[in-house]
Amino acid sequence: MEETSERAIDRRPIATRNREWAKAATAWLASRNVSPNAISIAGMCACIVAGIALGMTSIADHRILWLIAALGAQLRLTANMLDGMVALASRRASRIGALYNEVPDRISDAVVFIGAGFAWGGNVALGYVATILAIFTAYVRAAGKIAGAPNEFCGPMAKQHRMLVITLIGVYSAATPHSWQIITFNDSQIGLVTVGLLVIVGGCLITVIRRVGRIARALGA
Repeated sequence: MEETSERAIDRRPIATRNREWAKAATAWLASRNVSPNAISIAGMCACIVAGIALGMTSIADHRILWLIAALGAQLRLTANMLDGMVALASRRASRIGALYNEVPDRISDAVVFIGAGFAWGGNVALGYVATILAIFTAYVRAAGKIAGAPNEFCGPMAKQHRMLVITLIGVYSAATPHSWQIITFNDSQIGLVTVGLLVIVGGCLITVIRRVGRIARALGA
């Protein structure tokens, strides 16, 4: 669940929370007593489907698989936003919500990036490296919180940015032939998914460094 405390200052800044559709969806879910934790699990399931779809693109040339991957990534973000909003709206924020916040998110990162590694044009090793670094960025934030610093959500490759990369790759790959998904560099050919994973890996490294620095300054102050 995205939110387990009523202190709005410690929430991930998401501008979409102020959209009318998000408020309407929150009210609808809260009025039907939908569990925020169930919403978190639903987001994880969407990412599992996305990861499987990505992996299957290497053995089945169906553009719908790329669209499923893109949709799954966005559904994860939507669920991550709505679970916290529903928890607050229905006054069901709880300490156990933190468990449903972190564990499904880490599973989501793992299945999506491992799936991307096995995708057409992907790189298996980079998929696992991206998984490790994505989980490590969250670990740094959680470690800082335990140490007494505010939750640190800075990027450039926070959760929403990682999912944006996957979404853009999915939409582009669904709309273009394979020949357009290969990048030639110094007589070498690199798949678009591999490039995306490189961007995620590099961005996660910068994110870890930035988060550690900001957390250290906060604790020092």
